[in-house]
Amino acid sequence: MVQEEDIYTQDGTIDINKKPAIKKKTGTWKACRFILVTEGCERLAYYGMGTNLVNYLKIRMNQGNVAAANNVTNWSGTCYFTPLLGAFLADSYLGRYWTIIYFSVVYVVGMALLSLTAFVPGLTPVCTGGICHPNPFQTAMSFVALYLIALGTGGIKPCVSSFGADQFDDNDEKEKKHKASFFNWFYLSINVGALIASSVLVWIQMNVGWSWGFGIPAVAMAIAVAFFLFGSKLYRLQKPGGSPLTRIAQVLVASLKKSKVVVPTDSSLLYETTDVESSIQGSRKLLHTDEFRFLDKAAVEIEGDHAEQAANLWSLCTVTQVEELKSILRVLPIWASGILFCTVYNQMNTMFVLQGDTMDQHIGPNFKIPAASLSLFDTLSVIFWAPVYDRMIVPYARKFTGNERGFTHLQRMGIGLVISIFAMVVAGVLEVVRLNYVKRHNYYDLETVPMSVFWQVPQYFLVGCAEVFTFIGQLEFFYDQAPDAMRSLCSALSLLTNALGNYLSTLLVTIVTHVTTRNGNLGWIPDNLNRGHLDYFYWLVAILSLINFFIYLWIAKWYQYKKVAAQIH
Repeated sequence: MVQEEDIYTQDGTIDINKKPAIKKKTGTWKACRFILVTEGCERLAYYGMGTNLVNYLKIRMNQGNVAAANNVTNWSGTCYFTPLLGAFLADSYLGRYWTIIYFSVVYVVGMALLSLTAFVPGLTPVCTGGICHPNPFQTAMSFVALYLIALGTGGIKPCVSSFGADQFDDNDEKEKKHKASFFNWFYLSINVGALIASSVLVWIQMNVGWSWGFGIPAVAMAIAVAFFLFGSKLYRLQKPGGSPLTRIAQVLVASLKKSKVVVPTDSSLLYETTDVESSIQGSRKLLHTDEFRFLDKAAVEIEGDHAEQAANLWSLCTVTQVEELKSILRVLPIWASGILFCTVYNQMNTMFVLQGDTMDQHIGPNFKIPAASLSLFDTLSVIFWAPVYDRMIVPYARKFTGNERGFTHLQRMGIGLVISIFAMVVAGVLEVVRLNYVKRHNYYDLETVPMSVFWQVPQYFLVGCAEVFTFIGQLEFFYDQAPDAMRSLCSALSLLTNALGNYLSTLLVTIVTHVTTRNGNLGWIPDNLNRGHLDYFYWLVAILSLINFFIYLWIAKWYQYKKVAAQIH
């Protein structure tokens, strides 16, 4: 007779009809293929619109270098800030599946509106003599479209990777082994979409027109939504566990109420349910840890904690609920150290593009590649390094570390931080060489210097290599270390580093521009970069990244990994 655990998943997942998920009919790679294609199309849409956005703002919105760069980083930062909202709704009420669906509709509307602003008369700026003159209404509509997209992506970014990982049952050893591979394939699908966007779509935008350049991403996003819906019957859905913010607040309130209570040295005396499963829906129990002992006061039982045999949740919390908050607090320093890495990463969409705009973009006498298209070398780098890491680096490192993954999550992310520093150094060296070439030949007022844009390839390639170590490491780290019922929230936290990285880039550019333009000076980043010092900006980011790396080493040494007490049955 076939046992129930051989028929149904053991991690609490359900199917689209809200029935227990059947192993053979749902999840694993048969469901993930729809998720991976969806992510590839969505990333094609996002990067197809965002990669060259700085040039769109310069050309069609008639903005200067600093204004265009800051608007791009502010918008991109918002795209990584809105996932907090999407994650909260997914973990608390909607679940990841329905959050993806609802926010995708907003995303498609934003993409469609942006396309309309590129070709509909009245929405498109009038251009004469190569200079466009947008009116306030046209500018406003473009930014409304951009920020609708930012809102829409907030429900997709924190949910898709976690939703894909949900398709593999942690309680099934065979399925569990495939989960790490899923993250590699997931990141690969992102970069396949980015590859098409940074090559084909950017070329279309610069040579055919913005209407086609924005219209194709809009269609790609519509295809992404349709493909995601096609796989609905195959998906495994995690039930939302209630508001994680409420549970966090309950622990804080209970701890403060019992501030004078002494925590027993024997952790077994702390309150926990007697059931095998956690009282938090869809979550496994967590073992007690000795960090943040003050929070343990919330799990100390005193008179009056129970009302009619039920615990008062604002006075008494389970060990698992307390450990949820501890898990979040432990990852926060690691999370913060990723902000500067994202600042480096986001230079590809701003300073790298502006630097490339000043260089010779010709391949042969007739073909010209847009500077923004060089980000395809970042994508090619990821596509190259992801399988190399999985097939060559991990087996080799495993011999020395004894770790099944080759490196721990923290080691992997740290290596990426080091590589990102070298990327900034290489970009700075190239700018020194370029400025010396300008000085030597008196090319100060030349729009493009006769120096091939392909000298930028090494800096893009290094950023791509750093991504494979740090970004994929972050995906695994935040999913693995997140409490089961807070995985979307922790994914959103990891994405928030990108938002803050963008905002930090904006802040750095603003401060640098303010300080260096005093007394009538042109500053480091003038509209004519031939008369500026972009290399100084690169050195500044490199130095800050080095300081950040040493802080990260100290934090990583202190970090304690999450411990799970029991599985869901």
